[in-house]
Amino acid sequence: MIVFITAYLLFIIGIGFFSKRLIKSGKDYLLAGQSLPLYLSTFALFATWFGSETILGASQEVLKGGFVKVIEEPFGAALCLILAGFLVVKPLYRMKLNTFGDFFRVKYGQDVELLATFMLIISYFGWIAAQFVAFGIVFKTVSGFSFEMSILIGFFIVLILTYTGGMWAIALTDFIQTIVIIFSVIFVFFEVLFMAGGISSFEKIPSSYFNIIPDLSYKDLVAYISGLMIIGLGSIPGQDLFQRYMSSKNENVAFYSSIFAGFMYLSVAVVPLLTVLIVKFALGFESQNTLVDFISTHTNDFVKSIFFAGLLSAILSTASAAILAPSALFSENLLPKIFKTFSEKTILFFARLSVVVVSLTSLLLAFSGESIYELVASSSIITLVSLFSPFILGIYWKSANKKGALASIIIGFSVWLVVNFIFHLESEAVILGFLANFVSMVVFSKLFKRI
Repeated sequence: MIVFITAYLLFIIGIGFFSKRLIKSGKDYLLAGQSLPLYLSTFALFATWFGSETILGASQEVLKGGFVKVIEEPFGAALCLILAGFLVVKPLYRMKLNTFGDFFRVKYGQDVELLATFMLIISYFGWIAAQFVAFGIVFKTVSGFSFEMSILIGFFIVLILTYTGGMWAIALTDFIQTIVIIFSVIFVFFEVLFMAGGISSFEKIPSSYFNIIPDLSYKDLVAYISGLMIIGLGSIPGQDLFQRYMSSKNENVAFYSSIFAGFMYLSVAVVPLLTVLIVKFALGFESQNTLVDFISTHTNDFVKSIFFAGLLSAILSTASAAILAPSALFSENLLPKIFKTFSEKTILFFARLSVVVVSLTSLLLAFSGESIYELVASSSIITLVSLFSPFILGIYWKSANKKGALASIIIGFSVWLVVNFIFHLESEAVILGFLANFVSMVVFSKLFKRI
């Protein structure tokens, strides 16, 4: 098995080196020259979302009470792609921007651009760190190396892939990795299903576990609403999604790829949830990493190879996409403010340098001890409580202005920080931060309305 996995990882790295030939400019590196067809764009969006939190994080959370416990991921994530397709993809594509930070400069000016770019950049470190942690868990199981060494191996693979090939490498590997992901999760599902006795094994799963509607208690409702908002709305203002939309060859491809990826993601992401529920209730197995531990101890080498190849594919595709996103913001929205004249070679140099800086920072965070689910959630919360309202209202509300945007970013983020870290009300902090972000955007835009 380890030989197969190693060969697969070397093949992925090889694509990164091959992709380097396609890069002639910073735009090629960050947006694949805006030339991706529908199938590559759709697969890139799907693979960006289908990461460690889908297979490892959500599959462990679902055991705590069923689908209602994972409303954030995958249901909120699928909702994000579908909503983004209908609400923002075409308006964004028509603006002909290089980064998501450019939107805030064009709409509100340089001050808002810098603040928004900062919020965007810090939002990605937790997400990237989660992928490194996941790679460490999986590769430790596969290879027998220590957890720390496994994280470092994952770090170097993702760094080499992203550094050398940029968006072209990500798009090409995402196409391959999406096929591997879909095949592996479906293959493993049927393998586990047959081990448990077939379709009748579903009867052993409590019916309440298939419910996606929460109990009508204050605590459950607040947790449910905040969970749905965190990724469902919070990831809409994201550089990673922006890069995939803008890498499409036209706005219709960008639109349809987002819609297709949303439904495709929801369909595939439910499979590992069903698999782990069968493992627990029909086969009586549960551990700290139930799905990974069951596959590694109760199946043959062929099944293990398929499963771990798919899992590592999911992790690598998400990690490389997450690293390129803040790197683009560094090189396009921050560094040009310091170095006034930029050639294409300079842009490309700083984009690759930013990849290294972002990767190293995320690596340090990966050793912090946070869970995969917590690291991913914290990333989307930041953009939800700071950037969602100035972004959406900036598209659809003519009265939106600089003062409103600055106030909403600062107030929304501050409210979330205070309620979450001082009063320790996590779910309430998300909702109140979001409301503060929206209300302050409207109020301050009206108070300082352009004459």
